[in-house]
Amino acid sequence: MKTKLKQRQTIKSLLTIVFLFTYFLGSAQLKGGHILGAMGLQSGTQAPANTLSVYVPGYLYDANSLRDANGDKSVANPDITMFITGAGANYVSDFKILGANYGATILLAFASNTIQGNSLDATNSLAFTDMYVQPLQLGWHNKRADFVFSYQLYLPTGKFTAGASDNAGLGMFMNEFSAGTTLFFNDKKTLHFSVLASYEINGKKKDTDIKTGDILSIEGGLGKTFYMLNAEKTAPKGILNAGLIYYLQYKVSNDKIPAGNIILEPDKDRIGALGAEVNYFHIGCTTSAGLRWLSEFGAHNRFQGNTFFLTLAHVFSLAKEKKE
Repeated sequence: MKTKLKQRQTIKSLLTIVFLFTYFLGSAQLKGGHILGAMGLQSGTQAPANTLSVYVPGYLYDANSLRDANGDKSVANPDITMFITGAGANYVSDFKILGANYGATILLAFASNTIQGNSLDATNSLAFTDMYVQPLQLGWHNKRADFVFSYQLYLPTGKFTAGASDNAGLGMFMNEFSAGTTLFFNDKKTLHFSVLASYEINGKKKDTDIKTGDILSIEGGLGKTFYMLNAEKTAPKGILNAGLIYYLQYKVSNDKIPAGNIILEPDKDRIGALGAEVNYFHIGCTTSAGLRWLSEFGAHNRFQGNTFFLTLAHVFSLAKEKKE
């Protein structure tokens, strides 16, 4: 009797391991919270001091293939399109810390077809997803270069159940540190190159011991600023930014997926992308609109496709008017 019981337990454990191994081969690599394409031109520059920017993002990711660990196509047309929208706000003060202006950002977002990893079953309708909070943002402005440093976290506010296909969130706390710069190649600061590096540290997924590996993301662009003059050509009425943008992302440490007494550690993933950005700021109504498009390449162990990012924003000036 005891022998049969042990055999049943052994078979059950083996079936559990096989199930988890099969499932996570389909869903690994595990995805982090960093949204690629959210940053582009002048990614190393903080917004002006004494401003509050209220914005609405529109993110669309269209996967056209799934790549294996060698970079070869394992699925040619996965037919997965992820969409994110919401409402956010960014505040920059004139309060100084280490010579930098202090700022903060928050984003409440909704997502559909949330990609958890490499699983083809991403089927959730538009629902509240994980919240983005940036409690610390520091920005320095110099004659030929700007610098930024920030800390942000992603709160697991979206629906999550391990193994489900309709999850709206990733089910884990994510901490991220970012640092970057925008370099200006002329005194008028109209020709610029930027780079922003972000390092994401992920916690365990809800009610599991599954842990996504740390992720490094690098974003920026090379662009030109144009000042659009009014009819009298006496003052600018708008500012146009246009140029080439890029992003790179690497899984720095392996995902850890417990399966019985075994810890599965799938091969780390990576991706690159090149594209273009154009954004316009209307000075009179202090409103901006920006569009980014990036085409991915060099994917290993993850989806490869196209990223589209549309942002609409209104900027409120909080500076006190000087009395004459």
